[in-house]
Amino acid sequence: MTPTPAVGKDTMHQNPPPLTTTTTTVAYAGGDERRGPVTMGQANMIRCILRDDPTHINIHDVWPVPEGTTSAAVTDALRALAVRHEGLRTTFPHPPGATPVDQVVASEGTFTVTVLDHAELPGDPAEYAESVARAARAGRFALDREFPVRITLLTVTGRPAYVALAFSHAVADGSAMAILREEFAELLAGKELPGLTSLPPVDLAAVEASPAGLRKSEASLRYWERILRTGPQEMFAEPRGRRPGTDEEARQLTLRSRRGARALAGAARRTGHPEATVLMAAWCAMVAHRAGQDSCVTAVPSANRFHARVARSVTTTSQDALLHLDVRVETFDALVARTWGAVLNAYRHSQFDSVRLWEMIDRVTAERGSHFGRDVVFNDVSALPAPLLGTDAQERDDAEQELTWGPPQALPTRLLAFTYRTAPQLHISLWAAPSVFTPEEAEGFLSGLVLLLEAAAAGDVPMEALAEVTGVRPAERGPDWLRVDGCWVSPDAVRETLGRAVGGLPVRVQVTEASGAEPYLTAYIALGDTSLTPTEAHRALTALIPAAGSGVLAPHRYVLVENPPAEPDRSDAWRRLNTIDEGTGRSRQV
Repeated sequence: MTPTPAVGKDTMHQNPPPLTTTTTTVAYAGGDERRGPVTMGQANMIRCILRDDPTHINIHDVWPVPEGTTSAAVTDALRALAVRHEGLRTTFPHPPGATPVDQVVASEGTFTVTVLDHAELPGDPAEYAESVARAARAGRFALDREFPVRITLLTVTGRPAYVALAFSHAVADGSAMAILREEFAELLAGKELPGLTSLPPVDLAAVEASPAGLRKSEASLRYWERILRTGPQEMFAEPRGRRPGTDEEARQLTLRSRRGARALAGAARRTGHPEATVLMAAWCAMVAHRAGQDSCVTAVPSANRFHARVARSVTTTSQDALLHLDVRVETFDALVARTWGAVLNAYRHSQFDSVRLWEMIDRVTAERGSHFGRDVVFNDVSALPAPLLGTDAQERDDAEQELTWGPPQALPTRLLAFTYRTAPQLHISLWAAPSVFTPEEAEGFLSGLVLLLEAAAAGDVPMEALAEVTGVRPAERGPDWLRVDGCWVSPDAVRETLGRAVGGLPVRVQVTEASGAEPYLTAYIALGDTSLTPTEAHRALTALIPAAGSGVLAPHRYVLVENPPAEPDRSDAWRRLNTIDEGTGRSRQV
């Protein structure tokens, strides 16, 4: 649901202009013309493309060109890729104002290559190439007719140096770009590409629409619904936090650590689990510890290429696996063992009808009186055949451990991490919402992750010792915060938000703590001359929750009275008033 992040801002204006700019039209022909329904991943990305800022949803890559390569060889390689991969020859015809439901694969067509020729490239050629590719992300792709890749060839007095590309996320994701980059390099080296082993998009859509595929989608929706109904609605629920539905601008923080790589390898050997599982367990342990939660809910976007039929498909499989990991275990080793099964369960449930998913999210969160957002995202791309590293991930293997700050970008989550490599360095880039993490806390989080891995390499780590081992302290909440329905809630924030939702009517939120059960909230609303029902109050409140402050969950019950009591700060005074109406306000009783 979230594309590979754009790193930094366009810097082309800071560099000398090219000597010449020319545009070449390249014709291709090959393969069959085909038509079929869109895949679930395509539908998910098309939904984002039609809604989101193109600079956020379009994706980019830079491919170095070996010295001595001719422009004709570059063009031939690009043409060969277009012929080889149906996804690159795909458009999505649809009437104006409608959402595409079909894809069409062309048997022939054209694409353009813009050639920027220079006397010499700027001082940092790779960063310049990155800025060219990033600038090409601006502007929405015309899904019904545009070739889904914008290609710019950077040359020096006619000699190719880099290909800068921007892709429509409807036809490619990070894995697909990595596959194309690898094949481009092999073509330029004169190698013959092996036969395709993964399904093209039209065939993948047929598998998804089969009875087995539909059962898989239904199972995924049930899996997600269980998490949405029971898991925490925001991982970082604390007084200074913001809701997951509000964007912030966060700077990129990059860790390069040989220490971390050695520790991860050592912890994997000692526990007998794969490095990816150990790293995921450490990530979830750190997130849940820092958030003060009993579980970690994290989206894992790169999880859905684990099956051979999509492992090397040049298409978009961008659908989240949603990991819900209960961290209430005594030791880190026990958490690693639990993570293995939880990750596989999440992966198995990462194929779904995205339209139905969001309809379900809207329905469930309205019934629960909450707001679910992709608060935490962990994207491990270290296993890709040619990892999509970008300029910030250049080969610098000499750092025992370093943290470097990069440019800012809009962040639709609270915590986003990309793991680019795990050897010879642990290389992670982190974007942490400044409302929740100060710069020092963000640095401490990544440093603490390395410290946890080092401790886990040496021996089992008690989960209760995470603060001591990592130096990271849990979130601080005032005494009025409490757990309600599996979420951290501030009754004061609920009262203030509900008061705004009902137009400033007097509101009292009462906390009832039953023996052996979680507390529940009852909201009293004094109507005066206003006409209002519990359903209307609940609907008005849930409409405000996505943009409200942190810690807001709808009360379990609404009690409507005529006037506030003489002592409005006393709950027992509200309870003695005559009740006009009461109920949950929900379409489904809770």
